[in-house]
Amino acid sequence: MTALRRDFPALAVAARTVGSPQIRRRGTIGGNLGTASPAGDAHPPLLAAGAEVEVASRAGTRRIAIADFFTGPKRTAMAPGELISAVHVPRASGPQQFAKVGTRNAMVIAVCSVALALHPDRRRVGTGIGSAGPVPLAAVEAERFLEGVLDEGGLWEAPRPLGDAVRGRFADLVASAARPVDDVRGTAAYRVHALRVLAGRVLDWAWADYLEAGAGREVGAG
Repeated sequence: MTALRRDFPALAVAARTVGSPQIRRRGTIGGNLGTASPAGDAHPPLLAAGAEVEVASRAGTRRIAIADFFTGPKRTAMAPGELISAVHVPRASGPQQFAKVGTRNAMVIAVCSVALALHPDRRRVGTGIGSAGPVPLAAVEAERFLEGVLDEGGLWEAPRPLGDAVRGRFADLVASAARPVDDVRGTAAYRVHALRVLAGRVLDWAWADYLEAGAGREVGAG
């Protein structure tokens, strides 16, 4: 678990919210992906990380980008006869965070969820939204907005506080990427509101981690 928290931090946080301890010990990422539920807890962190799903059949193996893997509720891009054989997840090069809303912290299907990954090695931002559309979604406009802020401000190299305006705009763009519906767990309007709140929180947490890491590098350099 220590290695999981270090190398795949958002996935580690999401894993702690899945089902009961017994289910967490027996469940697999492949099983989570195979259900193709829009509410799957592993899906937003895998989207934010830029994972690939490896599938295999008698014809051989192939990799599917996680963004292309989900084709609809309970549907995937796997062809008949294919099985999930591996999931390839890049190791984190920067902070990652995950948060979800539900009636409890665990053993509950998410009303909505958000993952955020900062990739300073590639100067990219990754996002994932769960339980707020027919498939897990990436908030692409939010990613591009935050990348622009970090690039133009030189914040990848010299991080400093982002400010309320950046936080608010990022949260709005994440919420606007959702395509929720009303169901027994929540209304579409509630999901949009909750996503806006969660997006602001994960950005706060991830950027605080990045600021702390930057301070540590400066102290070490001195």
